[in-house]
Amino acid sequence: MNTYSNIYFIGIGGIGMSALARWYHHEGFCVSGYDRTPSPVTMALESEGIAVHFEDNASMIPPTPEDTLVIYTPAIPSDMGELTYARSAGYRTIKRSEALEEITAGHRCLAVSGTHGKTTTSTMLAHILTVSGEGCTAFLGGISRNYGTNLLLSDSGIMVAEADEYDRSFLRLHPEGAVVTAMDADHMDIYRDMDDLRDAFVQFGRQTSGFLVVRKGLEDYFRKADIRARIFTYGEGGDFHASDIVSDGQGKMFFTLNTPFGSLEHCHAGVPGKVYIENATAAAAIAMLHGTPADSIREGIASFRGVARRFDIRFNVPGHTYIDDYAHHPAELAATIASIRQVWPGRKILGIFQPHLFTRTRDLYREFGESLSALDSLILLPIYPAREEPIPGVSSSLIYSCCTLQDKRIMQKKEILEEIASRDIDILATFGAGDIDRMVMPIENLLKEKYSPAC
Repeated sequence: MNTYSNIYFIGIGGIGMSALARWYHHEGFCVSGYDRTPSPVTMALESEGIAVHFEDNASMIPPTPEDTLVIYTPAIPSDMGELTYARSAGYRTIKRSEALEEITAGHRCLAVSGTHGKTTTSTMLAHILTVSGEGCTAFLGGISRNYGTNLLLSDSGIMVAEADEYDRSFLRLHPEGAVVTAMDADHMDIYRDMDDLRDAFVQFGRQTSGFLVVRKGLEDYFRKADIRARIFTYGEGGDFHASDIVSDGQGKMFFTLNTPFGSLEHCHAGVPGKVYIENATAAAAIAMLHGTPADSIREGIASFRGVARRFDIRFNVPGHTYIDDYAHHPAELAATIASIRQVWPGRKILGIFQPHLFTRTRDLYREFGESLSALDSLILLPIYPAREEPIPGVSSSLIYSCCTLQDKRIMQKKEILEEIASRDIDILATFGAGDIDRMVMPIENLLKEKYSPAC
């Protein structure tokens, strides 16, 4: 790594890429990069002194291959101009996962994997370690609301990493302790079938040296494999599980955390919802097995403020609530909608969902329809393609046809604000991993103007 002066990122605005960019910048490298469009993340990077441009222009890559490392996201097409040039001109080009592997090598790594729940769980784990005083360097898949960033820094030698199964990236990591939150069907453009997906997670378990925490119900896949790590379960019926869960109906929740080492009573959830408590249980489990004191775990759970776009309560006054969530898989949608109903029982939920990827929609449109049918009203946006080309016959209409709701519509993004303004909003929830995030602030401002109490 010391042979390089420049680190150049292709896809620097991605949430995982930007955390790496911040780390290299902190370490004293000259960091710059390309992204397709400006975003709050790229604006933040620029404000921190990292140069970002938005044209596919190979002349922007530092002209010295011998001291420039090029890191690219697998979401970038293989024929993208800058990437093609860097490869042909003799630059060392590596994926984000390879860079994370090199950074974490030689450190005590705690990794959180799973097809959903890993961002909140890893961010909460990092917060608990920070609260404990031990600290950690953490590469997060979302912006922590406690710290306003996706990178935490520490000289403790502990690294927390979100271990992404896309492109089999997590197989680059060899953690001391790890979590597996879920193994649902996703990224089936990468994996041949569910057996292939599960085998990849089991291989990740084999690469974990100390302890492995898996959601209850998944343990058999790991226990029958040749895994040296001690295996623990979390969730209902697991070694680590929550009980005595009480909601005050206003967003506050209390519970007891039961562990193999005793119970932590009077836990207060800093973010409401069943999903949060499940993620808190996983984070607490890996923290406790790592050696974090129980009082620090309880304090970390209570003071955790959440992650942007994860059950993100943007507006909440009596009778009117707006939540934004990154959910883009049927299981995530079902869990988030269930959590909303648990926290605010009896209220009407309007959901706005932007499907992400043509392949995911093609493979899971029936499941999407079933999950979204738990809403009271639904607005579907067109599919956000990300890295994919359109697939003939695949559109949001597939999901629409499988929704049993009476109040459902397909709309363009440009129509959303006018539609919201025309409705009496009880609970509004926006879902998706595409560019629906650009709508969050305009929607929040509209609702504040419409419903905020007069001064």
